[in-house]
Amino acid sequence: MKIEVWSDFVCPFCYIGKRRLENAMNDFSNRDAITVEYKSYQLDPTAEYVPGESFYETFSNKKGMPIDQVKAMNQQLKQQAEEVGLDYNFDDMKHANTFDAHRVAKLAAEQGKGKEMTERLLYAYFTESKLISDHATLVELAEEVGLSKEDVEHVLTENNYTKAVQADIDIAQQIGVQGVPFFVFNEKYAVSGAQPPEVFSEVLEKVWEEENEKPVLQSLDPKKSKTSYCTDEGCETK
Repeated sequence: MKIEVWSDFVCPFCYIGKRRLENAMNDFSNRDAITVEYKSYQLDPTAEYVPGESFYETFSNKKGMPIDQVKAMNQQLKQQAEEVGLDYNFDDMKHANTFDAHRVAKLAAEQGKGKEMTERLLYAYFTESKLISDHATLVELAEEVGLSKEDVEHVLTENNYTKAVQADIDIAQQIGVQGVPFFVFNEKYAVSGAQPPEVFSEVLEKVWEEENEKPVLQSLDPKKSKTSYCTDEGCETK
């Protein structure tokens, strides 16, 4: 079973949805037959870090919301994250553009470290308050999951994987993705948003059953028509 996940590293529901899917997969009897592939998506392609400006101030300015309202909203998100074992540190979070992080994640996926890199970037942003648009930070995080410093620096300086990241974003637009996380199962079934684990469990069971059910042939022979065929006992027309 193949699961494609469109997400962004600064999307709080993407991390929560990732955990909920993983929890559902842990309880799924055929979890070893599942392949998860993370796709790039940018919530804000124009995002940039403003030194000295808090995450609350950045979000307040962007959305035109009072800071108190922003803090209250993020407190609700923090509580939802805690329900799946995540610790969101909004107080020190650093608003960042994620395009370069997605490029590094593409390199990691090519080297068999895609899942590890995705998890590391999410944890770095939401829990450790690292600036994941900073190239030195990206090199450091990538080295932690087993990538070479030279490979990562080459990707960042040469703009490698730019087309791959943009291709994911273009596909998302083509299939009608309007928000993330967005999960596609076997290129057939879509689940939008950080759904409860039980929803993911139902989808996993449904897709698995459909994928592995034995085909049943249905006869399309016209009724009352004559047909000719052969068996091991001979040929005849009926």
